Amino acid sequence: MIVSIASDHAGYDMRQLVIKHLEQKGFEVLDGGAVSATERFSYVEAGQKVAEDVQSGKADRGIAICGTGIGISMVCNKFKGIRCGLCNNEYMARMCRQHNNANILSFGARVVGPEIAFAMVDCFFDEEFAPPENVPEDVYGPPLPEEDDFSPAGEIAEPMYGPPAGLSDTEPDA
Repeated sequence: MIVSIASDHAGYDMRQLVIKHLEQKGFEVLDGGAVSATERFSYVEAGQKVAEDVQSGKADRGIAICGTGIGISMVCNKFKGIRCGLCNNEYMARMCRQHNNANILSFGARVVGPEIAFAMVDCFFDEEFAPPENVPEDVYGPPLPEEDDFSPAGEIAEPMYGPPAGLSDTEPDA
């Protein structure tokens, strides 16, 4: 299995540990993002890299790491066909695969330590999608059609920064 992994500078050290863990387990790793823990790197660019790799089929699944995991997971989830689960423990990682069919795992390097991160990664790759049998099918709803309201391949749905359309960033808040 091919795994894309990327992080901002806050997740750099954790990413290096996770890469070693994945390689020891026999995964092929596509590494991206920050080049060090001290040189600033945007979580937006890191999230885009992982999401694009998974979306294009270059990678089977992905791992996205930033300080909290929040920002990078939001970026990943802007991409069509991406289901990024933000997890803080092993149970959440298992459930995001089993019940939500997540294809990217996200977590915060400032939130979880290496042992929890390794346990989450292992669960994420060991688990398959298997919605509970006792839940009616309509709870999950029909699968998303190919043409949906998400962004086209390789693009983000909305600008990530700046004032809302029609407002200048110099106008006072009402």
